[in-house]
Amino acid sequence: MTYPGFQQLGGSERVTGTLILAVFTAVLGSLQFGYNVGVINAPQKIIERNYNETWMRRQTGVQHPQPIDQATLTTLWSLSVAIFSIGGMCSSFLLGTLAEWLGRKKAMLLNNVLAFLGGSLMGLSQYCQSYEILILGRFIIGAYSGISSGLVPMYIGEISPTRLRGTLGTLHQLAIVSGILIAQIFGLNVILGTDELWPMLLAVTVFPAILQAALLPLCPESPRYLYIARNEEEKAKKCLRMLTGRQDVTKLLTEMKEEKRKMDREPKVTIAQLFRSPSYRQPIFIAIILQLSQQLSGVNAVFYYSTSIFISMGIQQPVYVTIGVGIVNTAFTVVSLFLVERMGRRTLHLLGLAGMSICAFTMTISLALLEKLPWMSYISMVAIFGFVAFFEVGPGPIPWFIVAELFSQGPRPAAMTIAGFANWTSNFLVGMSFQYIVELCGPFVFLIFALLLVGFCGFTYFKVPETRGKTFDEIAAGFRRTPSLLDQEFKQNSTELEYLDDDFSM
Repeated sequence: MTYPGFQQLGGSERVTGTLILAVFTAVLGSLQFGYNVGVINAPQKIIERNYNETWMRRQTGVQHPQPIDQATLTTLWSLSVAIFSIGGMCSSFLLGTLAEWLGRKKAMLLNNVLAFLGGSLMGLSQYCQSYEILILGRFIIGAYSGISSGLVPMYIGEISPTRLRGTLGTLHQLAIVSGILIAQIFGLNVILGTDELWPMLLAVTVFPAILQAALLPLCPESPRYLYIARNEEEKAKKCLRMLTGRQDVTKLLTEMKEEKRKMDREPKVTIAQLFRSPSYRQPIFIAIILQLSQQLSGVNAVFYYSTSIFISMGIQQPVYVTIGVGIVNTAFTVVSLFLVERMGRRTLHLLGLAGMSICAFTMTISLALLEKLPWMSYISMVAIFGFVAFFEVGPGPIPWFIVAELFSQGPRPAAMTIAGFANWTSNFLVGMSFQYIVELCGPFVFLIFALLLVGFCGFTYFKVPETRGKTFDEIAAGFRRTPSLLDQEFKQNSTELEYLDDDFSM
């Protein structure tokens, strides 16, 4: 089974029904990740009221129960939001162990236990009259998301044809932003964002978990994992045939044999060795900075606090504008899906960072002048939409899957662990500190992000190689060369930004 539209995207590569099923099933985990990022924003006031009612109900024997004080309520709410990132930070260290011990597919299957448990706890929190259960559920679903955010791009990267690896890898981010948008829509007070139905809003995440658990047994394991990590050649051949729809998989197997042969000469790669070995030090540094460029860009400040930002602009119905941001978010992820194999990872990341920095400077100026010139609110809104759009062109999807491309099979799980931890840690820091930074900097808060974006743009231009169209072994071999040769390759990449494959000139 092949699909002509996708066959054009991949040149000679074929897209089979099995490959589509495997990628769709995997990104259900990304959908849950995005849903749980966005779901907590809309019902904030409703959940805070529920916290207050629970607090007063526990004052048994008190003639006049006192409501929860504002400082305690703020702490409880901040913990309810931030505990998600803490769960992701903690579980990210289990990623490499699970991926190597169970394999990619079984690890995703087991991970759904966390999704089901976390969703169930959040859904039962009102019935149990316990905000502690809701906070625990958020922690567990955060732990699920921390593992999923690494497993999904790792699995998709390993099963995808070389020429389609970027396109299919972008689906991870597309599923995340789709999940955020779905959560924003479901959170409307005409759907699930009500005093009675908000527990169901939080519990919806169990349904994609059940669907993924049902579909995963139908999907093949990563052939690269089977052959390189487990030395199970026959199983690897079988999975390759399922994924490619071809009986002759000699060429693909030869590529994996060459990669395995080079790996056999190296000791087992640990997290510590990633930083000690000259062969791995540069790519892991690039991987970490790319993750930081995603989270320290300031986009999560927009996602977490978009409602308050739009209220400060005088917008009467900020929830609908927030949904508009979600629609832009999703639409431009689709744009990236079709551009990533045409323009390359490095080019799109540069374009996204540069565009975001311009929008951040624009936001700073327009917010600073808002009191004197009320019409600047429209400029601010356009700048925010542009900020999100440029994020999804490059910095949104690319850091997730390029980490899997920068490393060969051996160090890949450890590298994904480090990259995931860097991502979740910076996510947590932005989420916790943004309100305090706003109090200190006022309308100039986005100036900080603009300067960071300029720095990340310079780093990407000088240090990040282009991985489009290269096998995993070719990319890894590039980092084993001398620094002077690497510098020459990076300079050559910068002169090839407008290069298009022959398949796209037709």
